[in-house]
Amino acid sequence: MQQVNRLKPFFENLNFDREDNRMVVNFGPQHPSAHGQLRLILELDGEKVTKAIPDIGYLHRGMEKMAENMIYNEFLPTTDRMDYIAATSNNYGFAYSVEKLIGVEVPRRAKVIRTMLLEINRIISHLFWLATHALDVGAMTIFLYCFREREFAMDLMEDYCGARLTHSAVRIGGVPLDLPNGWLDKLSVFISELPKNIADYEGLLDQNRIWKMRLEDVGVISKEDALSWGCSGVVLRGSGVEWDIRKEEPYELYDEVDFDVPYTDRCDSYGRYKLYMEEMRQSVRILKQLIPMYAQTEPQIMAHAPQYISAPKEQIMTQNYSLMQHFVLVTQGMRPPVGEVYAPTESPKGELGFYINSEGDPYPYRLKVRAPSFWHTSILQELLVDHYIADVTAIIGNLNVVFGEIDR
Repeated sequence: MQQVNRLKPFFENLNFDREDNRMVVNFGPQHPSAHGQLRLILELDGEKVTKAIPDIGYLHRGMEKMAENMIYNEFLPTTDRMDYIAATSNNYGFAYSVEKLIGVEVPRRAKVIRTMLLEINRIISHLFWLATHALDVGAMTIFLYCFREREFAMDLMEDYCGARLTHSAVRIGGVPLDLPNGWLDKLSVFISELPKNIADYEGLLDQNRIWKMRLEDVGVISKEDALSWGCSGVVLRGSGVEWDIRKEEPYELYDEVDFDVPYTDRCDSYGRYKLYMEEMRQSVRILKQLIPMYAQTEPQIMAHAPQYISAPKEQIMTQNYSLMQHFVLVTQGMRPPVGEVYAPTESPKGELGFYINSEGDPYPYRLKVRAPSFWHTSILQELLVDHYIADVTAIIGNLNVVFGEIDR
């Protein structure tokens, strides 16, 4: 009943005159092109969308409330399940916010490893986006090629942390493991081959007549609309705004590596596609600079902050003090100071930020996630109008939303 009442104003304004060609359809929440449990209520005039309302909540799991009932380290693996296509970005975003709250400095080797994992994570996410977006508009070959390269990137993640999809590859204060032997060599081979593969993708798509017809001048988001709707990431940069949190508010080693922030004023789906291609090249560029940095660091991968651990100082500072002991102690007794913090990061989909309000307990008093997909789904109510029903799948896929981080 509550849902009916919430949507009542929308239905009251619909035109049900049977003499015209208008009708109301449900797109999703069970639809292969909805990229999750998205329900769109569309008013159509023939095949043209005249009104649209996104209806969310079909995947709701209450993650923010779960966080308020878990100690900090206990919640970290749950963040994998938000943007499950780019799990490490969620792990890092939460760990980074807690580190800002307690003021801990992460060891340099951990920063190198984290930055590597984040950029591999970005490549994995972008490859998945291109594969599924191309499949939505009928390009099957690209789907197979992208998943081929994505498998190699996921092999790297598995070699490091043992998982391929939900990584839990970051810890509050550092990383759980050092890089295994031979890992950097495998990474070097992967990033040496990836630019050639990206060029192959573009060779198949850039001048493809059907691809251009489906994306050019479709899903146009003006600069003003992108800013007023809270867009971020590629969606914002595709509307002519040169904004990347890695540059504007750098974290980890992003202020030490050289990379460009691609942006365009095309404002359409084709322009955003080209940005994704260039972003993968920039990730390769970053990774190439990070590889020699690793050898120049001390072999410490976890910060020591005994002031936040409820254990005797003598126990913490013993010679037998290991990473696992550190993890157990932090899990049992980390108590951040009273205060609040918001830490934004540049996830593959846009600005991912965690707000934490602490009252000095081992768990957050309040936690709120600023997830980019939520904002990019909101704009659909304006963006889909005057497009055809066939363009709906292209626009949803192009915006790169995932419902794990929307229905939190």
